[in-house]
Amino acid sequence: MGTLFRCEEMTLCQLFLQSEAAYACVSELGELGLVQFRDLNPDVNAFQRKFVNEVRRCDEMERKLRFLEKEIKKDGIPMLDIGDNPEAPQPREMIDLEATFEKLENELKEVNTNAEALKKTYLELTELKHILRKTQAFFDEAEFHRAQMHDPSMQEESVTLLGEEGLRAGGQALKLGFVAGVVLRERLPSFERMLWRVCRGNVFLRQAEIDTPLEDPVSGDQVNKCVFIVFFQGEQLKSRVKKICEGFRATLYPCPETPADRREMSIGVMTRIEDLNTVLGQTTDHRHRVLVAAAKNIKNWFVKVRKIKAIYHTLNLFNLDVTQKCLISECWCAVYDLEKIQMALRRGTERSGSTVPSILNRMDSKETPPTYNRTNKFTRGFQNIVDAYGVASYREVNPAPYTIITFPFLFAVMFGDAGHGLIMALFGLWMVLKEKALSAQKSENEIWNTFFNGRYIILLMGTFSIYTGLIYNDVFSKSLNIFGSSWNSPAMKELFPSHIQLNPENHYQGVPYPFGIDPVWQVAENKILFMNSYKMKVSVILGVSQMIFGVCLSLINHKYFKHPLNVICEFVPQIIFLLAIFGYLVLLIFAKWVTYDVRDSSCARSLLIMLINMFIFSYPTQPCYLSAMYNGQEGIQAILVILAIVCIPWMLFVKPFILRKQWLNRPSLMSRPKSADRAIDESEVVHEDGTTRIETLSTGHEESDEGFNFGDVFIHQAIHTIEYCLGSISHTASYLRLWALSLAHAQLSEVLWTMVMKIGFVVPTWPGGIILYFIFAFWAGLTIGVLLIMEGLSAFLHALRLHWVEFQSKFYGGTGYMFSPFSFETILELASTEDK
Repeated sequence: MGTLFRCEEMTLCQLFLQSEAAYACVSELGELGLVQFRDLNPDVNAFQRKFVNEVRRCDEMERKLRFLEKEIKKDGIPMLDIGDNPEAPQPREMIDLEATFEKLENELKEVNTNAEALKKTYLELTELKHILRKTQAFFDEAEFHRAQMHDPSMQEESVTLLGEEGLRAGGQALKLGFVAGVVLRERLPSFERMLWRVCRGNVFLRQAEIDTPLEDPVSGDQVNKCVFIVFFQGEQLKSRVKKICEGFRATLYPCPETPADRREMSIGVMTRIEDLNTVLGQTTDHRHRVLVAAAKNIKNWFVKVRKIKAIYHTLNLFNLDVTQKCLISECWCAVYDLEKIQMALRRGTERSGSTVPSILNRMDSKETPPTYNRTNKFTRGFQNIVDAYGVASYREVNPAPYTIITFPFLFAVMFGDAGHGLIMALFGLWMVLKEKALSAQKSENEIWNTFFNGRYIILLMGTFSIYTGLIYNDVFSKSLNIFGSSWNSPAMKELFPSHIQLNPENHYQGVPYPFGIDPVWQVAENKILFMNSYKMKVSVILGVSQMIFGVCLSLINHKYFKHPLNVICEFVPQIIFLLAIFGYLVLLIFAKWVTYDVRDSSCARSLLIMLINMFIFSYPTQPCYLSAMYNGQEGIQAILVILAIVCIPWMLFVKPFILRKQWLNRPSLMSRPKSADRAIDESEVVHEDGTTRIETLSTGHEESDEGFNFGDVFIHQAIHTIEYCLGSISHTASYLRLWALSLAHAQLSEVLWTMVMKIGFVVPTWPGGIILYFIFAFWAGLTIGVLLIMEGLSAFLHALRLHWVEFQSKFYGGTGYMFSPFSFETILELASTEDK
């Protein structure tokens, strides 16, 4: 069984399933989600596999369901989702599902076709109704003006339907033709210009807007249209006008010439519109009832179809035996889950009614198994942080358990403010307590989902930030005076001290502050100088400690994979190199803290200069802050430098030459007995780089199927040696980001208080309360937006880099591949994400 500190032990298994029981067995394994199947037909085209027809049927059913879903959403009908997870239907139920979906699709298509035809007819009748009304007004106006023609006193002021030319034409008793129709409102200006140009001004256009928008029967959009009537003379102009109307997609309607005929047609149109309204209402109600009934089951139908499709996709990975009665598959699974898998196979066999049991057979394999780390809702977020860098090599140490503590702690060191940490912790705690209700909402907001999935990380980061904030005594850039100050200065007797220069020789009482930083440093002029020194040294201590821990974890890897050569030639020189330089620096930091007090603080040694002098073998005696801290320091430092230098060729040369010697002294393959071959086979191990090699534990020599290449081994070792030696220095300096970001966060918080919040306390009278109200809202918004979100994201990214590069590079290969079991839950989650 795998543990929290190492991935699960995996095994390759072979399944023998009877053809009639294969579907049910795979269905049970999909519900279980503990088996990763291998493709045994990699060279077979997807269209030539055994169950390709069933997969196509599932695709067709899924298409029909998407059509139903689209229609349901179009009508705004809620789809019932009670979170039910139905089992995969039996193969014989596919026919019933197909028939149901076919019936619903045909019925909806028929209803849609009828509704579209009815709406098209309704639109035409509506347009004709408006044409008859508007043209009647046009002709009434024409009759009025024609009556005015016979009155000489009114002719000069009158304008006929056709303008002044119409007066002259009317006087000559000319018979004019006309066409009437509707056109889109936005096309009317272009339509009018085209008529004028093509007909050379020999036509007359009258138009009026339709007040209410009309519904397009195809798209369902609301469109605005205008009624028009065009007068002309002669068949040639009539032909031109009709072609222009056709080009602008204007719809022409018959319009009688006499008022009686127009009135009779209008009555008939109104009667037909009323009948159409009744039929349309019944059609819409029927469509709505069909969609409501489908909406109740569509979620379950999607689940069933996707499960069927996933099962047949998986069955296409299997092989048929020679008798065509048995399906053979290979799969990876955890050794710990073998009993559960066998129980699932037994249930599947019983469901199918087969009398022949399914067989699960473990296989030996030289392939590297997938990496499977068991997680829960608490550890999943931290495991994802590790896997984002690279999936662990099989059975190597998993950094996730240590990341649960170190990641939020290093974040808190950079984000050390108890007030900001409290807000973050409360936000994380709210998400944790309401996780069931929040997860049930299934939000599509990507940012919110990111926060929610990392709710436990946010909770721990906030909790650790409260602790480090109390250590720094920093709460919204202010200090808490809980135990009283341990300093005694005349300036501190003032109510609001503004200028204090804290000097241990003059003001320190000799009693340390019980917890964290003394609050008097908040108003000290040399606060930044003190906090810089303090946080810088703490950063180095934390960084070196984590790097040493990472190197120690590499020892666990070497011992587990039985690599004694790596222990001697890599771990030992690496730990000596790191301790001789930076471990010694950490000891000097602690020694400096406990050695110097008020009396000799002026002669406290400079550790940076002392470390430089250590490598140049220079030991000045004057001034006092450059002299030795203890007796024999020169000799000890010289020994440490020599040890560190010796470790470099130790890491570089020893391992390649030992491997070369083992290769040259290996037993001949022709003379090796079978028992030796078996012993070597049993000692096959998976190296950190993901390759499988044969290592004889008794002699310690290593063989590769491709032979031994000394040049490749030496170059590989040289790269790792240079990377480690230079990385030890650069990584230690990289941990100074803990100091830099902590200082930046504290100073930004103090600036925000001084430049914003402090303004609200200037006015002492009642208007000051109103001003403070708005100032506080502005300050709170900046605090959340800048200090919590932006600064929090910055500290998160830097903590991520410290774990990926500085910590995990000491022991973590990250060259494995993820265990991806066949799981209905994963498939359905992925499908729902794609649907969104």
